[in-house]
Amino acid sequence: MLWEAFPSALDLARFQFAFTVVWHFLFPAFTIGLASYLAVLEGLWLATGRAVFIETFRWWLRVFAVAFAMGVVSGIVMSYQFGTNWSAFSDRAGPVIGPLLGYEVLTAFFLEAGFLGVMLFGLNRVGRPLHFAATCCVAVGTLMSTFWIIAANSWMQTPAGHEVAADGRFLPLDWWAIIFNPSFPYRFLHVVAGAYLTTAFIVGAVGAFHLLRDPANRHARLMFSMAMWMALVAAPAQVVLGDLHGLNTLEHQPAKVAAMEGHWEERRTGAPLILFALPDMERERNDLELGIPGLGSLILGHAWDAEIRGLKAFPADARPTNVPLVFWSFRVMVGIGLLMVALGLVAFVMRLRGRLFDAPWLHRFAVAMGPSGLVAVTAGWIVTEAGRQPFTVYGLMRTAESVSPIAAPAVATSLAMFVVVYFAVFGAGIWLLFRLFGVPPHPAQEGPEEGAPIRTAGITPAPSLPGRQVVPAPAGE
Repeated sequence: MLWEAFPSALDLARFQFAFTVVWHFLFPAFTIGLASYLAVLEGLWLATGRAVFIETFRWWLRVFAVAFAMGVVSGIVMSYQFGTNWSAFSDRAGPVIGPLLGYEVLTAFFLEAGFLGVMLFGLNRVGRPLHFAATCCVAVGTLMSTFWIIAANSWMQTPAGHEVAADGRFLPLDWWAIIFNPSFPYRFLHVVAGAYLTTAFIVGAVGAFHLLRDPANRHARLMFSMAMWMALVAAPAQVVLGDLHGLNTLEHQPAKVAAMEGHWEERRTGAPLILFALPDMERERNDLELGIPGLGSLILGHAWDAEIRGLKAFPADARPTNVPLVFWSFRVMVGIGLLMVALGLVAFVMRLRGRLFDAPWLHRFAVAMGPSGLVAVTAGWIVTEAGRQPFTVYGLMRTAESVSPIAAPAVATSLAMFVVVYFAVFGAGIWLLFRLFGVPPHPAQEGPEEGAPIRTAGITPAPSLPGRQVVPAPAGE
């Protein structure tokens, strides 16, 4: 039979969920930080009255609207898969996961959706304080949404606060322990910092792109300057948060860390930091291994003689099912993180020298780093999810026990439809975003006079707002 050559329904369901979740998270990873950036821009405008802030706010507001819409649409598709492809998981883990996802909708999504219209269309229709409050509500809503989603995922990684009923269902006992499970604080801060960095590097890349075309563009200068400040602060902070998260993972998911580090044998002392290797799962060894002696023990155990467990210390059916994927995804994430730190430091040095806005090589570097945050957060989620396998609820429920009783051809058909539709719809959406990125972020005139309408290229002019005088920013912003 032709169907016998197909992968199993489990493999297809896993790939389908991975495909949709990767597409989905590209947009929230951007809009979480962008919502906060918009709130900061509007707050600075209200505090200073400088036109450059509100003009930049208007410019990015269109981008936010498109990215937010694509994030919502792609997220809805994922929720349906819990019923179609993962009904066994939904049945057993639903008493815990269901309320957490429900809280996300009630407390976060409704907050975002309720104030989004005011944020997008109300700048000239409501008072300034109310519009700023709406912008802040949208920003807070994105963070609250992240809170509940990460709480649900973290419980699956480090389950706590539940009991297992006779029929195998996970029943909640302590919601505080469920939500604030052992890995949640580290995972939440790591994800939020990653989202802020993702936004910072996209904003910085757009600003740098327009600086290459017009070094005097004060809006591009503002974007680039603010992005590089965020890179300087958040990138090193993310390194620290990543180290803390790694130590927490070592305590609760040591097999995942062994796969991340590429260790097969137990190292009682002086474990190397493996920089390059080709993990061979069949022979349980690494080929072409290149490492720094002792540094692995220092990083993981904070001591040169720290003992590090290898993959062979765990049963074969309890190890990550794809060690090379976990190993290389981790290195992609870390490598990009180090480049982010480097760009932030270099930009800071150039700022001190007064050359932040007239260094084309730095701007080209920033443009090249534009998608780095998206790549890093995607690689990080691959490490998290592929490293958790072969479990959906770590140590308690296997992925093979979670899949729906559905035939492989049915999953393959829906997967093929997803691929076609996603590349068509979201490909068009991403193309639109790039078109918006290419619109020069400056008004027709150098700066509005008092009482004149605020104009931003590509945006319908709005009537001037009553109250505070709009003051143009200096060209050296």
